[in-house]
Amino acid sequence: MHRSYLFAPGHNAKLLSKVFDAGADAVMLDLEDAVPPNAKDTARAMVAEVLADRDSWVRINAVRTPAAHADLDAVAGLAAGIRIPKVESADDAQWVADRAPGTPLICAIESARGVLAAAEIATVHGVRHLSMGGVDLRRDLTTSDGKLQTLYVRSHLVVVSRAAGLEAPIDSVYPRLDDDAGLREQATFARSLGFFGKSAIHPCQLPAVHEAFTPTEHELAWAREVVDAFDSSGGDALQLDSGEFVDVPVAQRARRMLELAAALTPARQ
Repeated sequence: MHRSYLFAPGHNAKLLSKVFDAGADAVMLDLEDAVPPNAKDTARAMVAEVLADRDSWVRINAVRTPAAHADLDAVAGLAAGIRIPKVESADDAQWVADRAPGTPLICAIESARGVLAAAEIATVHGVRHLSMGGVDLRRDLTTSDGKLQTLYVRSHLVVVSRAAGLEAPIDSVYPRLDDDAGLREQATFARSLGFFGKSAIHPCQLPAVHEAFTPTEHELAWAREVVDAFDSSGGDALQLDSGEFVDVPVAQRARRMLELAAALTPARQ
């Protein structure tokens, strides 16, 4: 699982040469919004060349468009995964799955239609994550910034992902580079709801994102205490010295946290 997905425009040679050394858990090479129409062909060729040597996700253009056809012709079979923008139906996800078989997919939910169709989108074979596209979603819903304005959508994506057996959904980019406190607050809020990982638009955002999605030493100490006590009890429910009651669901949650920390260890070094 990745804590961060750092975007880089596919037509910018300078950024393509730097993005893989910026410290992100995963790189997202962009062929969509960050690339102007007259640079799409150049971006496809540059991204395909990069993918021959480097492991990266790719965001393609909107499904069923000529641009998306050309994107998949260029990167299917090379990309570590494909992010599909503005997904509004299971057919949208299936359209890409059919043209990039075996490639993991991230489906970006960026509209009211996408929110309502999320449960069906999550069932398409190949979909690994749902992701909230906050900027476009707020535009579609005509909402302002803030946590409460997107609380329903975030919680809905968490429930839908869990019900479909997907990994946790990925949080949206934070568009203000000079607001580290706001970024940390949003990332921490998303994690508290069941999200894991966040898109980033600049390397300066990575430390805050990584901190928010890395279990703290306090959390890990709690998890170890719970697992050790529960295993020592032979699986019987018990009460910790702190007064917390521990039964099977609590022990399972603690084990998942320890497993997550172990999976993140290479990225933390």
